[in-house]
Amino acid sequence: MDMSRQHELAVLLAKLRREGRQQSGLDESLVPPDKETAYRIARMVEEVLGWEVAGWKIAAMNRRLQRQLRTDAPIYGRVFGTLKSSPATVEHARQCSPIPEVEYQARLGADLPPREKPYSMEEVTEAVVSLHPGIELSECRFVHDGAFPPLTAILADGAGSGAIVFGPPIEDWRRRDVANQEVVLTCNGTQRRKGIAAEALDHLMVPLTWLANELSRTGIGLKASQMISTGTLTGMLRPKPGETYVADFGPFNKVAVTYA
Repeated sequence: MDMSRQHELAVLLAKLRREGRQQSGLDESLVPPDKETAYRIARMVEEVLGWEVAGWKIAAMNRRLQRQLRTDAPIYGRVFGTLKSSPATVEHARQCSPIPEVEYQARLGADLPPREKPYSMEEVTEAVVSLHPGIELSECRFVHDGAFPPLTAILADGAGSGAIVFGPPIEDWRRRDVANQEVVLTCNGTQRRKGIAAEALDHLMVPLTWLANELSRTGIGLKASQMISTGTLTGMLRPKPGETYVADFGPFNKVAVTYA
């Protein structure tokens, strides 16, 4: 895939984001041949948009989700300036194939710039200034139909990144058993899913350390104030208009989002 095709796809994806719309399928000549090319195009989308990268999303941290998404490793994407405090309301009709995912959100208090030496989990943990309960509002610029393109096209689109809804910071989170706290997701008062970080992610800092090293390796890095959505605890659901999702993190508070 030559650079002109890569730029063409980046311009298309930026246009779809700006206009808040989707398209069905993608011309084969614009499908990135591999993950490396896809992530390079995602970086070009950032440059074309000129928007602030407010955070990052991580997905497919466990084998079950990797099989579901047809990948052999975790994936990531940029979150552009769309951080919302709970409770939040979004218009369902303006969301592109929306998916609410219950996740912990880590906000950085220090930069983790590119370097040759890999970051340790201890270093990454030290860089986190606060940890929050949250819901990631995933979106996709491609319609989920029979022409849905391969994963590499989705990675170029930011791995389905949308917005992040977050609750208040968890007090003294380093000393609390966050990983084993059960989280229950309800929709209009009816339980839909539940999960714990220890099963979905192993440890909350595992995905964050993975991302720090992936971005370091590719010369990007993480910046202070960015918020990282660490991976779903409850899988993926497709919301309907009028539904309100509440993620109950027990002693760590609740987070709510309504698809109006």
